[in-house]
Amino acid sequence: MNKAVFIDRDGTINVEKEYLYQIADFEFISGVPEAIKMLNEAGFLVIVVSNQSGIARGYYTEDDVENLHRHINRMLNNSGANVDAWLYCPHHPSGRGSYSLPCDCRKPSPGMLKEAALRYSIDLTSSIMIGDKKVDIDAGLSAGCFSILVRTGYGAEEEHLLTTKVPVFDDLHAAIKSLL
Repeated sequence: MNKAVFIDRDGTINVEKEYLYQIADFEFISGVPEAIKMLNEAGFLVIVVSNQSGIARGYYTEDDVENLHRHINRMLNNSGANVDAWLYCPHHPSGRGSYSLPCDCRKPSPGMLKEAALRYSIDLTSSIMIGDKKVDIDAGLSAGCFSILVRTGYGAEEEHLLTTKVPVFDDLHAAIKSLL
């Protein structure tokens, strides 16, 4: 069984920009490529799990999201880092058409983490979820993962919402440095 670090995208990997889908608007949070490289070197699978309700709301398409993810991975590769898989939930309760259906992939549900566990033979109890929102923490805990909140993105605002004691770090780099 593999061990993984699941990472939320917006506000954890990149600077929070509402409904980000354009490459020109993408910006890494300081230290993220180095942190992901450290995870790669430590033998973790790195899997991004991201709610992308902008698809359901008609702001952008799944192709837009996948194009952005390819761009981010190219930028990471230039730093010697790599994301092994990109999973996203395109659904939202107030979405349009087929995207408004109930799902188990939208965080705080653990569906994306469980799907990754099946696909990549991941032991969830030996894995970690890192994000900037309570929904990220709840998804990780529901899946059986050790979970960490970062103060980037919405993390500083959401820290007081945590009902379970979880470690909190200023950013992804600090969290990974502490873990390893």
